[in-house]
Amino acid sequence: MKILLAVDGSDYSKRAVESIAARPWPADSEIKVLSAIELPFSPSPEVWALPDSYYAQLQKQATESATKAAQEAADFLTQTAATPLRISTATELGLAREVILDTAEKWEADLIVLGSHGYNAFKRFMLGSVSHAVATHAPCSVEIVRTRKAAHA
Repeated sequence: MKILLAVDGSDYSKRAVESIAARPWPADSEIKVLSAIELPFSPSPEVWALPDSYYAQLQKQATESATKAAQEAADFLTQTAATPLRISTATELGLAREVILDTAEKWEADLIVLGSHGYNAFKRFMLGSVSHAVATHAPCSVEIVRTRKAAHA
């Protein structure tokens, strides 16, 4: 079984990692831990007034954060998984929803697992919902791991 585990380092994605680690998966299951390198904006004429190094520094920090999130999740799975798993990590530059969907299709994932931030309707409208977009457009099954309000309040 090929499981794509999307993480961003948040408590919500950590719950998804814990959920994966706790289950007995079929022998030879593969987990690809994926983290998107999502930048707040792209270089455009509107932001050219910023120093040349500003965008490069943003990308460097986002890459470090994504790499750290993926590696921490992989390390946790390696140490605590209920069954032996083949684990790899990947980071990709782009919008999280697009990176997850593209990777799932190219890698031919059987299941995508990700955490939900639990946004209300207004925040979902304003910020977008990665989990909703993935669940709606995925080429395979999707599991959205939620946390109880009391657990993270």
